[in-house]
Amino acid sequence: MGGQPGLAEQRHDQRATATLAARRAAIEAVMRQEIERVQQQGAGDAGLDDCYGMLRYHLGWADASFAPAQADGGKLFRPLLLVRCAEACGANPNLVLSAAAAVELLHNFTLVHDDIQDESSHRRHRETIWHRWGTAAALNVGDALYAAAHAALYRLAAPPANVPPGRVLAVAREFDRTALRIIEGQHLDLSHEGRWDCGIAGYLTMIEGKTAALIRFAARAGALIAGADDAMVVHCGRFGLALGLAFQVRDDILGVWGTPEQTGKPVGDDIRRRKQSLPIVVLDKRADPASRAELHALYAAPTLDDAGVARVLALLDAAGSAARCQDELARYLAEARAELAALACPELLHEFLDALAPC
Repeated sequence: MGGQPGLAEQRHDQRATATLAARRAAIEAVMRQEIERVQQQGAGDAGLDDCYGMLRYHLGWADASFAPAQADGGKLFRPLLLVRCAEACGANPNLVLSAAAAVELLHNFTLVHDDIQDESSHRRHRETIWHRWGTAAALNVGDALYAAAHAALYRLAAPPANVPPGRVLAVAREFDRTALRIIEGQHLDLSHEGRWDCGIAGYLTMIEGKTAALIRFAARAGALIAGADDAMVVHCGRFGLALGLAFQVRDDILGVWGTPEQTGKPVGDDIRRRKQSLPIVVLDKRADPASRAELHALYAAPTLDDAGVARVLALLDAAGSAARCQDELARYLAEARAELAALACPELLHEFLDALAPC
């Protein structure tokens, strides 16, 4: 008797994992269809094969010679959230897949441009578009992803979804406002580089745009497409916002203290890149004058060697930065959990909280 609950829980987890895998595969299939569709509807010039080859390479569907491949394309956190929120609000999850695909394509547009601006040579263990083929080509690929994202979103009005045009227009307006919020967040991120006067509040404002805006949109869009009432849409949006802030805070923690097994990068990689992520902002706020001056000097150096990274890690430990960041993560997760209480099927969304558990 004592073993039965454990067995039942194990079977539930297996079913949930299988469902998520099926949802992920369905979203990717719609993304592939959309990219194929926009290419076929285009000029049809063979000279464009490289453009769409680079696009597929970024998405993990092709190798560097543009031959079909299956590389890491990301966890599809945002589109899965949209599908789950729609399902929690009573919609057939299969009818919102084009919107889910749109969210993931827009996310990848931001990644391609972000890699250029951050001069990142690798993403998901592969060379980035700009680093391999140049900035001009990468800008084109990013712009193509942006356009394809909109094409996918508008398919909500077509069979089989047949979402009322007015509702599609409302979602599309939020989609474009969200794109602007992301761009604003990225601008703030770039403008904060080398500055120490923005503080924790300024940092949180930046990530609310750069990271949390699209996660908030995914949650709201799921509810909007499902035809949920205004109160439910608001709850889903608040859930998505808190989840998005937790997502970035957790990523910041892993960027400093995460193991190579967790991140695919060396410990302290964000420090080595001199990113002013939340742990560093907290350290700057909490440090005594001497430690703050040392931090600023280390970050002003042309490069940070292993000894410099170790010293920053020591300063972080002395200031209790890790605990402060974990508290911030726990706060946002608690806010997200509180919003779930208003949903009819909150169990459908607990997996997203579990994915962002304190690290």
